[in-house]
Amino acid sequence: MGTQDGIGTRPQRETVGRAVGQGVELTVACLISYALITKILIRVYSVSREDDLLGGMWAVIATVFVYRESYQKSVSAAISRMSATVLSFALCLIYLLFLPFHALGMAALIGIGAVVLILADRSEDVITASITTTVVMVVAGITPQHAWTQPILRLLDTNIGMAVGIAAAWASLKLGSQTHRRSPATVRES
Repeated sequence: MGTQDGIGTRPQRETVGRAVGQGVELTVACLISYALITKILIRVYSVSREDDLLGGMWAVIATVFVYRESYQKSVSAAISRMSATVLSFALCLIYLLFLPFHALGMAALIGIGAVVLILADRSEDVITASITTTVVMVVAGITPQHAWTQPILRLLDTNIGMAVGIAAAWASLKLGSQTHRRSPATVRES
């Protein structure tokens, strides 16, 4: 598999280099997302330490979801994430303004979200919307005081995480990272 020098072929080294570069970029982006929520934004609004940690987790998940090997793919993932997230959060907010968490309510919201997304020709977003609805509703059940704030807070966390993910992809592109350079095939397709 390797060459006599034990380092591998040039394509193998480039693949490893790209993988390590992208891994480092994702690591830094996730750390920034988490810190923005748990260290900086808590000075503006903090419900509890547990909620701050949940917000940090939510931002990191959004960063991971959005950060892709190219800026264009990152933007596309952000659009997908946002359509699923906005619908889920709107459904959860309306529900939680009037009713407390209940498993039947959560399941109904998942079904309603699926129907809306499928009818809007966004069936690829059903999984994300369903996961988002599940997490928001269960957290609202765990902390029922002001449960209606959970969709709003998690939307903020998601937006910050997505912004960091897209910014990381953009910065990588502008800094000439190998993981985000356009290949000759991509240039011809544009």
